[in-house]
Amino acid sequence: MTLFEILLLGVAGFAAGLLNAVAGGGTFLSLPALIYVGVPPVSANATATLTALPGYLSSAWGFRHHMRREGALSLRAIAGVGMIGAGLGAVLLIITPGDTFLWVVPWLLVLATVLFALGPYLLGQIQQRGLGSAGVAVSAATILAVSIYGGYFNGGLGIMLLAAFGFIGYVNLHGMNGLKNVLSAVVSLVSAITFIAAGMIAWEPALVMAVSATIGGYIGANVSRRIVRTDLLRYFVTAVGVMMAVVFFLR
Repeated sequence: MTLFEILLLGVAGFAAGLLNAVAGGGTFLSLPALIYVGVPPVSANATATLTALPGYLSSAWGFRHHMRREGALSLRAIAGVGMIGAGLGAVLLIITPGDTFLWVVPWLLVLATVLFALGPYLLGQIQQRGLGSAGVAVSAATILAVSIYGGYFNGGLGIMLLAAFGFIGYVNLHGMNGLKNVLSAVVSLVSAITFIAAGMIAWEPALVMAVSATIGGYIGANVSRRIVRTDLLRYFVTAVGVMMAVVFFLR
């Protein structure tokens, strides 16, 4: 790698870790950066999932005092279901041909961007209408579906998890953010192990991005509890998501 590529991956990894902790959407930065430096798309997606892991862990540590059980499922049950879903999603990615993935990616980016942009509204509607009363079976099915998505494509996973937690009975936003990062770490870990076994990780870019994402995730966890205008950050991430979707559609 050239010095410019190392700097690009470092900045993208730091920003992705920061965004994932504060508002989500870090994959909108990490995936294009990996593809730009020459990593094939499917491998870039797998590598982006791996590099997000330390950022999720460090930001989850920042929220460790806020996490409590609020729904029908225990935290261990949520993690267990997440592991199953992540494995299924990762296997689905492995068997997806590269050309098919390139066709799917822009649509996934559009879906993730729309969900990210509407995230606060959707979460507010779920809580306002009192939908957060799902039983064990519905709660498990909800977490499983989102985890399968996360195992296949990490983009937009955070906001989908927040909406899922609101649906199954969570109301404490800081606790939801912490659990979001924990489950994102679980999904990323299971997916990454599967991708490593399949030989899909680009290790040099992954190392650079993982280190910077760890720093960004820890800083983001501390910043997110103090930030007031998260809407401005959300507008920025949404704009990045739209631009990335357009770029992939034009490829």
